[in-house]
Amino acid sequence: MTITAQDIVSLTSARAQLSELAEQVKAGAEKIITKNGESYVALVDADRLDYYHRLEQAHLHLVMLDEVQRGLQDLASGRTRDAREALAERKQVRSPPQAASASTY
Repeated sequence: MTITAQDIVSLTSARAQLSELAEQVKAGAEKIITKNGESYVALVDADRLDYYHRLEQAHLHLVMLDEVQRGLQDLASGRTRDAREALAERKQVRSPPQAASASTY
């Protein structure tokens, strides 16, 4: 959906016109509410927001499935490592260096 100039509303105007803006949004528009000239929040229909959330969830599932597929391909081609060894190596890399013992002069 394309946002037009009429869809950009200052916070002050939005306070004064909330009922009218809500009706426009319910009819399919989306509004960007600005504060100090910068985009601040959006006013969208609740059903559309739910739809956006479901799309985001579906996208995450697709990303996870892609990762699983890549992992299965790694497994099939023998690109694997023992998890305990890999974790032990990571732990060594992350641990802070030991303080040098104080030497006497």
